[in-house]
Amino acid sequence: MTPPISRWPVPELASLPEDIRARIVEVQAKAGFVPNVFLALAHRPDEWRAFMAYHDALLLKTTGSLSKGEREMIIVATSSANQCLYCVVAHGAILRVYEKKPLIADQLAANYRKADITPRQRAMLDFALKVCLDQANVGEADFAALRTHGFDDEDIWDIAAITAFFGLSNRMANLSGMRPNDEFYLMGRVPREKK
Repeated sequence: MTPPISRWPVPELASLPEDIRARIVEVQAKAGFVPNVFLALAHRPDEWRAFMAYHDALLLKTTGSLSKGEREMIIVATSSANQCLYCVVAHGAILRVYEKKPLIADQLAANYRKADITPRQRAMLDFALKVCLDQANVGEADFAALRTHGFDDEDIWDIAAITAFFGLSNRMANLSGMRPNDEFYLMGRVPREKK
């Protein structure tokens, strides 16, 4: 028997408000499945909308120097530090797809300092992990270190905001016992079948 995707009731797609249902159907059409997070968080529609609005503002923006892959690197590394299975698995899959590197997510989840990433990306993750685990001690030296790698103040905000937002996401996923979709485990590891 497959375990439930959340401790709380998971609504049926047909029972959701139209705006939420439309977004989920759009994601399903693109991915080929409905990520469990969409259904688990839809337990509270108003919070779902707020969560997705901030998610989109951080991850779908087209300004700043962070690539989509680098945004996912932040999520995977900090979600690993927060021991969030759902986010490590789901965003690890997205990272592998964006970077076209089947090993990168596992490396970042295990120890980003030993991962096959650039010095710039390592500095980005050093900062993200400090925001994640030791935010009270973030200071000017941390900002200066990032600036030597070409990050500006807006990029630094993005790194911190993604880290903070996924701190919330990690905690809710852990609290609810959110289970990653099986589909995520193979994404970006094996070539997709051509249609």
